[in-house]
Amino acid sequence: MADESVKTEALQIIGMFQVLPKLVVFDLDYTLWPFYCECRSKREMPSLYPHAKGILYALKDKGIDLAIASRSPTPDIAKTFIDKLGIGSMFVAQEIFSSWTHKTEHFQRIHSRTGVPFKSMLFFDDEDRNIETVSKMGVTSILVGNGVNLGALRQGLSNYSQNVNKIEKNKKRWTKYTQNSTSSEKSE
Repeated sequence: MADESVKTEALQIIGMFQVLPKLVVFDLDYTLWPFYCECRSKREMPSLYPHAKGILYALKDKGIDLAIASRSPTPDIAKTFIDKLGIGSMFVAQEIFSSWTHKTEHFQRIHSRTGVPFKSMLFFDDEDRNIETVSKMGVTSILVGNGVNLGALRQGLSNYSQNVNKIEKNKKRWTKYTQNSTSSEKSE
């Protein structure tokens, strides 16, 4: 599928949702591209998964910011590949560094840099441990099997929308509860 047709289909998927994330964060290795950076040479020409570029462009077209959170031990190679692929300017934050924190530090830095609350972020990664840890921060997180694709995008936006709706319902319940407890205190 060519980038343009993937972008068109991604725009249609995005258009199905009323509530969208403010920021979508991607891992690199086995999420945007099908390899580990540390196993490659800077001299090589990298490639993205077939749907990746079209999805990135569709999200940008809809005004959704993009970021990278990668635990690559070779950030120099990762950044070289991002530049060779011509996608570097698409990202408002690129947190690429080796870490044992399962990306919590990456997300703290992304939050500090962008000001976007964790609950307004959507994250794609290929490792369970990162998904689990980042989800606990309040980020809607999606595990990808063979890279980011249109199915993962649809699932991510659907889960994000459901999470936002749960938050809103809980806010309404809390507001109702506090109003009821305040009014019962006044009547005493």
